[in-house]
Amino acid sequence: MGDLAKIFKAYDVRGVVPDEFDEQSAEAVGAAFVEVTGATSVVVAHDMRESSVPLSQAFIRGARSRRADVVNAGLGSTDLLYYASGSLGLPGVMFTASHNPARYNGMKMCRAGAVPIGGDTGLSEIRDRAAELIGITATPSGSLIEKDLLSGYADHLRTLVDLSGIRPLKVVVDAGNGMGGHTVPAVFDGPPIELTPLYFELDGSFPNHEANPLEPQNLLDLQRAVAETGADLGLAFDGDADRCWVVDERGASVSPSAVTALVAARELAKYPGATIIHNLITSTGVPEIVREHGGVPVRTRVGHSFIKAEMARTGAVFGGEHSAHYYFRDFWFADSGMLAAMHVLAALGEQERPLSEVVGAYSRYHATGEINSAVADQGEALRLVRESFAGRGEFDELDGLTVTGSGWWFNLRPSNTEPLLRLNAEAADESKMTAIRDEVLAIVGKVSE
Repeated sequence: MGDLAKIFKAYDVRGVVPDEFDEQSAEAVGAAFVEVTGATSVVVAHDMRESSVPLSQAFIRGARSRRADVVNAGLGSTDLLYYASGSLGLPGVMFTASHNPARYNGMKMCRAGAVPIGGDTGLSEIRDRAAELIGITATPSGSLIEKDLLSGYADHLRTLVDLSGIRPLKVVVDAGNGMGGHTVPAVFDGPPIELTPLYFELDGSFPNHEANPLEPQNLLDLQRAVAETGADLGLAFDGDADRCWVVDERGASVSPSAVTALVAARELAKYPGATIIHNLITSTGVPEIVREHGGVPVRTRVGHSFIKAEMARTGAVFGGEHSAHYYFRDFWFADSGMLAAMHVLAALGEQERPLSEVVGAYSRYHATGEINSAVADQGEALRLVRESFAGRGEFDELDGLTVTGSGWWFNLRPSNTEPLLRLNAEAADESKMTAIRDEVLAIVGKVSE
């Protein structure tokens, strides 16, 4: 039997199969999902993991046992599930463990219109009700409709970003044996793109490398292929293809902050004066560029639930996170790595300069990237850092501790799930960035010793 208490996280469900997450659990969650949301119909999709089909089928049995009709979209990326939920006006469930190793699986849930379900918006109630329903089976009475939504998804994205008029581009895409191998061919069919595919075979055992482009070692094959083929750029997707990482024609990584600024500028050209959301570890360049383009930047905590809530509250047209998640009002406020990739392709293909020059205009500062430190007493480490930097900058505790000085800032925040402190630092001068980074890490290191 699975462990519902362990697999229900703050924003989704995730655990090891079958020790923590099994078909009996999935069936109970299906029934509980219908009861808690009051859904009369539900749309379900799944990724390429070996356990995804049996788990999703178990969920479907549970949902149908509560008289809900189910639209089974089958194989899909997470943003395809959001498209399904938005276009069909149905609550949805995606079976995926994103970039986690093969032995994991999970669920991402949303209400109709791709509105997320998190711990304080129904997920806890679903967990508690599912615990009561474990082992209770009932005859499915709701209908089951198999529906292929891939072409509709691709068509919809092409209405949001028109690639038909771009110059011919050579693009390498590393799908990491994840769902990008399913969605990229459909979306890129039509525009003048010469595609070099890497690891498009759907394989939930991830035989080539982890489907996590945030880890530099997982980009090496993509960078090599870009150089070997003379490509204009490379794109890497995570396992469920809701995140996208970009490398330029030299194989150099493009900061997600630069991508956020680039997409923000494009969206502000379409919606003058609009609001743009960015989390607090994105570059200072992002709000600067948003203001320069006539937009209103709004800063949030790290985490998709905060981004989506603030977008809904402000009516923001776009939101970007430094973790390569990108959110669009025109896509039901949901995130789509594919849509962000299409904006980059459009920006590149509408002029003749190489990508390194295009994104150079959006890269203004030197940043550390995220550095994790294992610290048992996070509170003590934060106290010592506050003490050391007292009087040297402005303090902000929206999410952990942010200290902003003249031409530099850093954020040190605890992980929600692990005994880690996460450091991000940035400065106009590289040597200053290095000095700030080393000073903070030295203080944190004293507590972890």
